[in-house]
Amino acid sequence: MRIFFATDVHGSEVCWRKFLNAGAFHKADVLIMGGDMTGKAMVPIVATREGWELSLQEQRHELSTEDELRAMEKRISDRGYYPVRLTGDELDAWSGDSALVDERFRTEILRGVARWMALADERLANTGIRCIVSPANDDMFEIDPIIDRAERVDLGEANAIDLEGMSLVSTGWANPTPWNTYREMPEPELRARIDELVGKAPDSGRAIFNFHAPPHGSNLDNAPKLDANMRYVAGGQALVPVGSRAVRDAILAYRPPLSLHGHIHEGRGAVKLGPTLAVNPGSAYEDGVLQAAIVDLDTRKGVVKRYLLING
Repeated sequence: MRIFFATDVHGSEVCWRKFLNAGAFHKADVLIMGGDMTGKAMVPIVATREGWELSLQEQRHELSTEDELRAMEKRISDRGYYPVRLTGDELDAWSGDSALVDERFRTEILRGVARWMALADERLANTGIRCIVSPANDDMFEIDPIIDRAERVDLGEANAIDLEGMSLVSTGWANPTPWNTYREMPEPELRARIDELVGKAPDSGRAIFNFHAPPHGSNLDNAPKLDANMRYVAGGQALVPVGSRAVRDAILAYRPPLSLHGHIHEGRGAVKLGPTLAVNPGSAYEDGVLQAAIVDLDTRKGVVKRYLLING
């Protein structure tokens, strides 16, 4: 069985399309998206007398034609942001009412996930390729039922999914972060959640872990150190482990053949924890690059045969 695993695409349209196309291209049996699939921000595109104007990454752009506008919207979407057309009056209303911004952001996220699920249903129909998506800490809870309703996509979160006699157990919940995201919990609660999930697998020794948080101190969890004011220490060059101790302890206790992770974009790599191959493919979504892991398993023996980290 060949697994194609990617994670942390954060709303990037081009990365999602690459993910769906990867199954056929790499002859994968299963596509797994490890979470943090939704975008982090909107980009207002404001109507003017001459056309449209916007700011993207601190650069101001003026557009005069519909073709220019659509090309810019694609550029924004491919970087993981949501382009939003507004009038000047609407932008002024946003400035005075953060609730309007929050509601529009929620609408754009849910609309985007629904569009992605429809695209998955279309692209994966009649291919025999399975697709499993497990939302993670940056993803609001409202997207779960949208994923669950898709015809060609299985919801990973809190489920044990049979994969040729092996069990994929998934959770996007993570240990606490400085940003207080949607799906965080203290380490003891996270371990209890993991234990409950693994309990759903007929044989924990034939489980595949899909836990968004990487194991603590594994080199898959090294992130830039922040000071008390949430600023990078040493210009982001000082790295510290920020992964989950609960995830690490669970891996060492259950000894699954494979454990898939994300969360820390800089933590790209693969390590052995006991007999377990733990993998974090990393993320470069803002550049439109899909980082992923291809893992071949011998499902009869319940072991990893080979793996490869790729960029595409």
